[in-house]
Amino acid sequence: MKKTYVTSMPNHIGAFLKASTCFSRLGINITRVSYNKAVDSHTLFIDAEGCDEQLKKADEELEKIGYLPTGVSKTSIVLIEFCLPDVPGSVTNVLELINQFNFNISYISSQENGTDYQYFKMGLYVEAYDKIAEFLKEAEKLCKVRVIDYNSSEKVYDNSIFYNTYVLGLSKVVGLSEDMSRELLVQVNLAMQTLDEQGLSPYRTFDSISKFAELLGASQGKNFSPRTSVHKITDQTEITLIEPPCGSNTLIINSCGKVLFVDSGYACYRSEMLEIFKKLMPDFDHMEKTVLITHADVDHCGLLPLFDTVIASKKTARCLENEYLGKNGYREENPLHKPYINICKILTSYEAVNPNKLKPMWNDTETPTEPLTQIGFFDFGELHFEVYEGKGGHLPGEIVLIDYAKHLAITGDIYINTHGLTAKQAEYNQYAPILMTSVDTDPKLCSEERTAILERLGVGNWQIFGAHGFKKDYSVKFQ
Repeated sequence: MKKTYVTSMPNHIGAFLKASTCFSRLGINITRVSYNKAVDSHTLFIDAEGCDEQLKKADEELEKIGYLPTGVSKTSIVLIEFCLPDVPGSVTNVLELINQFNFNISYISSQENGTDYQYFKMGLYVEAYDKIAEFLKEAEKLCKVRVIDYNSSEKVYDNSIFYNTYVLGLSKVVGLSEDMSRELLVQVNLAMQTLDEQGLSPYRTFDSISKFAELLGASQGKNFSPRTSVHKITDQTEITLIEPPCGSNTLIINSCGKVLFVDSGYACYRSEMLEIFKKLMPDFDHMEKTVLITHADVDHCGLLPLFDTVIASKKTARCLENEYLGKNGYREENPLHKPYINICKILTSYEAVNPNKLKPMWNDTETPTEPLTQIGFFDFGELHFEVYEGKGGHLPGEIVLIDYAKHLAITGDIYINTHGLTAKQAEYNQYAPILMTSVDTDPKLCSEERTAILERLGVGNWQIFGAHGFKKDYSVKFQ
């Protein structure tokens, strides 16, 4: 059994030795350690492996020596920029004010810039939030003052509560529970450690994650406003296209009185999407609900637990089953990508679907040699699709469905109408790759797959439904 300990240790010699001795005495193996004083001078992450009884005993001993925090700290690092005249002694008044409020300075950065003013950036360690407003009011009497974000300028050294403040901010934006916030804390540290081992600064990445979370939170509830449109295929078949501001589209195919969903969007929009489904289908709660998944990405599979049957390629079904069993999905198989995918799953409240609902279909191409390989057929109502599996340019198990008689193509993320994105969708697409570890697994191969799709479309006027953006009208003429 494995467990991640988020410990708070005193910043002095022998602190880690004390914890290590505790684990060693109990026969517990330490499998990962992460500590970066430049980021956080107190927080040490320890992955430990042992039996349930051993880990429970470790909990007791670490708590006894004060290494496991028992409450939520109200301390914070506040970064402030002071605009001071570039003359000797100008900073003295500010330092005296800081001393008057009993604030400790965790970070100072200043450099002349060729003007009559110099900008001092200071990190102040504050234990009482109510003192901040009072301090700023007094500071503004001395000079121009600006509160800045921890990641908007340069690396902040010795920020002793970085993880907690960062994760607390993300958790509030998307409304996470205490347990999920703790898991997010672990994954944020894993991302930090991954970047550090590659010699990369984490701040641009973490800023993008923050903006991603803000977009998710800003689009929830009454602000959830997907673009919805209805498209006639035949007299008996129509497709309702639902385009959320974040995440994949959802198609609702109604053919000859039967209903099929294609892809399902993010789990964090569950209540909002349910409201839309019930308006479109008043008997939604009582109907047999079937969804087809184009591939196993988080933003396509968030609502799968709502459905009775989940149709997928065999590779996609295996990925979803592995996720349910707590194993790695395709995206997490790359250890450099794993923490970002886990952060995305936490922020979007993702839950893996029960494998009992999965209906794997078509041939399983273990090692496809072509960008697109036909693996079978799929009939629904009056629609007759040929089903193609991609070579994995976007994600292994990806499928494309083409109805040659109705001139209809469903292309998932391999081919999307980039010119048909709403402004919010386009903004989301700027930050999603940070957590989705790039849009495509192999961009060059995905480009070949897109070309292969268009080459397979015969003469006529086609309706192409990608998984993001509006429907694409595409015309193929005689050569």
